[in-house]
Amino acid sequence: MIIRDKRIVITGGASGLGLELVRQLAPDNEIIIIARESEGLKQLGSDYPEMAIFNADLSDDMAVKQAATDLIARFPTIDGLINNAALQYTPSFLDADFEYDQIAKEIVTNFTTPAQLCYLLLPSLLNGDKPFILNVNSGLGLIPKTSSAIYCATKGGLNIFSQALQNQLERTDVAVMQAFLPLVDTAMTAGRGDGKLPPDKVASDIVKGIAARKTDINIGKVKLLRPIVRFMPGLARKIMKSG
Repeated sequence: MIIRDKRIVITGGASGLGLELVRQLAPDNEIIIIARESEGLKQLGSDYPEMAIFNADLSDDMAVKQAATDLIARFPTIDGLINNAALQYTPSFLDADFEYDQIAKEIVTNFTTPAQLCYLLLPSLLNGDKPFILNVNSGLGLIPKTSSAIYCATKGGLNIFSQALQNQLERTDVAVMQAFLPLVDTAMTAGRGDGKLPPDKVASDIVKGIAARKTDINIGKVKLLRPIVRFMPGLARKIMKSG
């Protein structure tokens, strides 16, 4: 399945899964990036000089609003939005290295910004050809683990938000989808866990799911987690508590 001749906005995109999504989608589509300034973003601009890039700190709601305003002024029609960027801090509330200020930053980046972009870019999406919104989620949006409580909460909230948005947009042409990921081998997950999936494999599964317009794209171990959460929630909580 190939996605072709689409204008697609991706948040992040300079590293990890986002970069793999760019690599797989850019040859056949026009990609637009919203991301904070970084060396990786500079390299992305060098590798894809034709790509439109809007610099924005995705934990800053005013910066996000400005980037979205500039984007729709330049691109009144877009066909896809992939909310990919996310933060995950691992210290628990009891750990000495937990930082209070990270709470708001994680919530805004992982939940508030995707919701804002869905709203701000919706006028351009409504003009698109078979338009879609893809919110990159996690198995932790189905059931939390012990660490990263804020991250788990933002992904759970993103799951509920996406379902409600599906209902709101069901009489439009905009499909609202989610990709539920297992542990992916990226910089964010360095030093954590075993059995990580390579980002190119995960990106490929996401692209195939978008092409098929699947509401829920369950990847890797999430395919096993879903029935456990549904039919044996106590076991799921036990597994994730010790995970």
